[in-house]
Amino acid sequence: MDKKTIRLPRLILGAVVLLVAGILYAWSVIKEPFSVSGFGWGDTQLGFNYTLTIAMFCIGGFVSGLFENKISSKIRMLIAGILIFIGFFVTSKLNQDSIALLYLGYGVCSGLGIGIVYNIVIARTNAWFPDKKGISSGVLMMSFGFGALLLGKLSIKLFEMESFGWRKTYLVYAIAIGAIIALSGLLIRGPKDEEIQKFIKVDSKASDVVSKDFTTLEMVKRKSFWMLFILLVLSTAVGTVALSWGKDVLLSIDVAKDVAITVAGLLAIFNGVGRLIAGWIFDFFGLKAAKITMSLTCLSASVIVLISLMIPNTILGIIGIGLCAFSYGFAPTVAAAVSSQFYGKKNFALNFATVNLILIPSSFYSTIAGKVYESTQSFEIVFILLIACCVVGLIDGLLIKKP
Repeated sequence: MDKKTIRLPRLILGAVVLLVAGILYAWSVIKEPFSVSGFGWGDTQLGFNYTLTIAMFCIGGFVSGLFENKISSKIRMLIAGILIFIGFFVTSKLNQDSIALLYLGYGVCSGLGIGIVYNIVIARTNAWFPDKKGISSGVLMMSFGFGALLLGKLSIKLFEMESFGWRKTYLVYAIAIGAIIALSGLLIRGPKDEEIQKFIKVDSKASDVVSKDFTTLEMVKRKSFWMLFILLVLSTAVGTVALSWGKDVLLSIDVAKDVAITVAGLLAIFNGVGRLIAGWIFDFFGLKAAKITMSLTCLSASVIVLISLMIPNTILGIIGIGLCAFSYGFAPTVAAAVSSQFYGKKNFALNFATVNLILIPSSFYSTIAGKVYESTQSFEIVFILLIACCVVGLIDGLLIKKP
């Protein structure tokens, strides 16, 4: 059998699993039943649920990595499926006095479950692609990003159906996503040594490859880890703000409401494509090219949006917001690829989960941007601050050396 046919189904399976797990990022859409027009819960309360979910997502991945060599991936995927089922099932039963259950169900249980899934799928699937770590990560991350778009649109349709509604939608998600995750654990596995040898090759572009497998404790003691962590935290600022406030930014420069909504819906696609392009650049041009491209894309996107706000110019605004979402796709792909390239494959699951903790501080960018906007009634200051983040990130990235 051709070697490509052996591992391609692994990548497809991983992409499908992360597609359904990508509902994590659809919260801005599926929270609608609980908003002021529904349950009466405000933006701050619902925003906290998203921050909590992201925090639990990171913790779930970290805990999964801790038990990488102690509990099989089948058992961990089963646990994840159960947690996701509980999270969505509890959410389907909410009433106006039960916001604490929203936090416990959707925020804690679903967040932890999806974090476990994400960690296992990335670690197991990427292990089949030592020669194409970037592209493999890009495909998986793109699928995870597209999940928000597809399931978000499906949710809107189901919410609007009189015979279905939001409660049945959440119940169906509980059963379907929980079952898919649990059953996929029977199929997802990493390669055996004899299976992977044929894929290993010397990559002239991978000048930063190291032969040593670092433990997580050794990794966090390295200067390169903290510089990478800072780079990724700073680089996600632009995309996080765009995905959270993109529609509002466009409306502030007089983009028609229906156009602003359409562009906001397309941001998930720009984000997904960015993830795939980042992987391609990493594999074919190396880490340095990926870092520089990521930082320059973030910087140019922020500058374009700032100019569109100052003029104002609707076309520049649309292009800039699209580029912001595109730039966001680089961080998760680079995080996964570099975790393997810098620190080895033996402890990849826990090392990657540790790097992925960048999402916790990143989740606060949206709140900070909202506070700045409330104080100034303008997004110009927000994007000036984002430009500063990009400049610092670019300098930091250029200084990162081998571990």
